[in-house]
Amino acid sequence: MANFTHDDKQQRYQVEVAPEQWARLDYSIQGDVLVITHTFVPDALRGRGCGKILMETVLSDIEHLGKKVKPVCSYAVVYLQRHTQWQHLIG
Repeated sequence: MANFTHDDKQQRYQVEVAPEQWARLDYSIQGDVLVITHTFVPDALRGRGCGKILMETVLSDIEHLGKKVKPVCSYAVVYLQRHTQWQHLIG
């Protein structure tokens, strides 16, 4: 698993997708559901699979915590449609 931080006060995950290069996922909370509102990958790393690293890391943590997700961010919506192994997390 990639290096990551979770700041529940700022409602943000950050994942190191390359040496000293961090992607982030912002969310809001509705009960036990994390509503994914925004994802960001540094411009220089776009198109290299960094969004996948971000989503896989965050979804693994959410699953471990026993939470659900609601994708609102367009990238998260498409990612979850394409990767059906995470469908059980949609709430």
